[in-house]
Amino acid sequence: MLAVLQPITRFEDCPNYGGNGNASAFANPAWDFYLMVLLFGWVFLAVLEQTLSITRRGRGRADFALRAAGAITLTTIASCGLFVNVAVLCH
Repeated sequence: MLAVLQPITRFEDCPNYGGNGNASAFANPAWDFYLMVLLFGWVFLAVLEQTLSITRRGRGRADFALRAAGAITLTTIASCGLFVNVAVLCH
């Protein structure tokens, strides 16, 4: 999705370069909010997946807990890594 939205990737390309104030890395500033909502939704869906019974099939408690913790941790780290890089670039 970031490839389609083509956010600004260099600080020098920001609309507010050399000045004060906040700017968006996207052509449409609403995508700052939309991206955050989509990434929170992705983490929510990862948590929801861990509650499904099919996820626990054939696993012990420790295996299930490790898998759930790993999945939630990885999606959270990936979401924060994607969002923070784009969100703070022009602010």
